[in-house]
Amino acid sequence: MLLLVLSLGGFAALSVVQRAPMADLLVYRAEGAAAAHGGDLYGFTVTEWRLPATYPPFAALLFVPAAWLPVPVLKAVSLAGNALLLASLVALSSRLASRPLSPARLCTATAAALWLEPVFQTLLFGQVNLAVVCLTLWDLTRPPGARARGLALGLAAGVKLTPVLFVVYLLLRGRRRQAATAAAGLAATVLLGFLLLPAASADFWTRRLYETGRVGKAWIVDNQSLRGLLARALHDPAPGLAWALPAAAVAVAGLALAGRARRESHGVLLTAFTALLVCPVSWTHHWVWCVPLLAVLLAEGRTRTAVLVALVFTARTMWLVPHEGVLDLELSWWQQPLAAAYALVAFLLPLGPISSCDSMINRCPILPTERTGKPHAVPDPSDP
Repeated sequence: MLLLVLSLGGFAALSVVQRAPMADLLVYRAEGAAAAHGGDLYGFTVTEWRLPATYPPFAALLFVPAAWLPVPVLKAVSLAGNALLLASLVALSSRLASRPLSPARLCTATAAALWLEPVFQTLLFGQVNLAVVCLTLWDLTRPPGARARGLALGLAAGVKLTPVLFVVYLLLRGRRRQAATAAAGLAATVLLGFLLLPAASADFWTRRLYETGRVGKAWIVDNQSLRGLLARALHDPAPGLAWALPAAAVAVAGLALAGRARRESHGVLLTAFTALLVCPVSWTHHWVWCVPLLAVLLAEGRTRTAVLVALVFTARTMWLVPHEGVLDLELSWWQQPLAAAYALVAFLLPLGPISSCDSMINRCPILPTERTGKPHAVPDPSDP
């Protein structure tokens, strides 16, 4: 507990010294105000970086309470809430790895996880990544037969669309009821948005969703997706088909591996990292899935690999290369791996789609399957 208090205190002190603006949190606050007062949800920008709203209208409805609080209070609430969510993510990660933690080890692991770059950036920006991942992981690790299993996943996808890929994963695993519940949950968030914010919903689902440039420049080192990797490698800010075709192949191969994985933990991680790779923009703070990855590696006794992965997610190598202005597009060949460290981890573990070959899966040093038979989808016992 003392280590956790010291870790959180150190982070809070560093935030005060650096005057952390929690820019994303201010966007959420503005979204909540727009939703509450009938403003143009996708027409404003806030902060010195002129950040716009990028989430579905359902998220803006959830952000309404943020508009009621003064900014200093909101920042304190965000920091405390994200700290609790990080502890929840560590606990859920241990459940995914089938290795429950004692309270003392939970506090120690939470204190250490705080300094992983994706987690650190999530707290620094006041992001909602931890909440989305906790909802998703809680739902995916619930016992078979649990009521409304899939609903939390659908709600998470209603806030940020990335978890939608897990619906496909559930179908591949034969868990049709959970997949249908998740799809219904997502549909409910869309319907609620249309009922309460009809103009904003029409604007988002017919226009804003496809304006990936609203999120930010996809070629900067902040973006650790396949699109960012290829844009920088090709020195092309808009790689087009040079990104779209590989991304489609990665999605198919990654989901195929996830659907065939013997262990549930492997399937979940494969799906998560596939989603991060194929998404047009996956900022470094989106990669908080490194926490369950490390939990699974440690639970399987792969300590040296876990240490190496932890080093990658704390080294912040993408910030060591030139990245001001258009310098991101002028990186030399030896700087490219440093600028795409997270994406490369997803491929090299392999927790990204490398091959759909069964022999490759069996030889995989990180995600082994039992060698007594062909991997297959595991049906949900609660499904008819």
